[in-house]
Amino acid sequence: MAKSDCKTALVLGAIKGIGKAIAIELARRGVRLIVTYYDWPESLNAMHADLRAAGADYLAIEINLLQTEDIPGLIQQALRRFGRIDYLINNIERGGWPVVHGPYNQAQWDLEQATTLRAKWWVFTHTLPYLKARPGSAVINFSSIAGIVGRSGPAGYVFNDGYAAASRATSLLTESWARQAAPEARVNEIMLGLIETRHGPNTRGWGLLRPDQRQALRGHTLLGRTGTIDDVVRAVTFLLFDAPFMTGAVLRLDGGYVLGGDCVPDMPAGVV
Repeated sequence: MAKSDCKTALVLGAIKGIGKAIAIELARRGVRLIVTYYDWPESLNAMHADLRAAGADYLAIEINLLQTEDIPGLIQQALRRFGRIDYLINNIERGGWPVVHGPYNQAQWDLEQATTLRAKWWVFTHTLPYLKARPGSAVINFSSIAGIVGRSGPAGYVFNDGYAAASRATSLLTESWARQAAPEARVNEIMLGLIETRHGPNTRGWGLLRPDQRQALRGHTLLGRTGTIDDVVRAVTFLLFDAPFMTGAVLRLDGGYVLGGDCVPDMPAGVV
């Protein structure tokens, strides 16, 4: 794989899971990194070790992205270190599970909205001038199929109403931002289904589901499985490096969950 020409990516939420895997793959491709973290301090040493093992040239910044007044400083730290930002991986969201949190309280609702929507908007807005200065730059927003299916069917134990609404709103932001960023930068979205570390088997909520509830979620997915981190990383690299004519688009990475697990019947013989 050809090395990047000193391109730089800002990867939010890179301390573990999807964010860390994306950062590692970009480092392997020669992309310099600004990675953010805040929660899960017990995973910090592993993040540093894995990035170093990938040969990353990176700057790690601890920041609570809900404190929007700190976001301009984040961008300036990135620019002081690397002088440019070519890619923004807007990997920040929070979706409470009904099976975990039960009925909403205001604090949970506000946390989901502030993380999934407000933080994304503030980071993009303060990054946009520097993306537009780098023709060929790109943004990837992450959202969820909760924005389509809501709290219904087997996913009713998985997706909260507020998170579903915020996910649908993310798609509106993707379209608006694609207009703002064009033609210098592209903005696309990956709408995740049930992924191993996001609404999938390696999460607290999954362990609280009964076996029949977990099977119902898999059975509603045409491919019969939950997604892997590698599935997500492949989609990210496609959008960044292999889709130069794609912007304002939503790539649904859900194994066919939205379509549902219903079979297509054989065509009947008819009466004519």
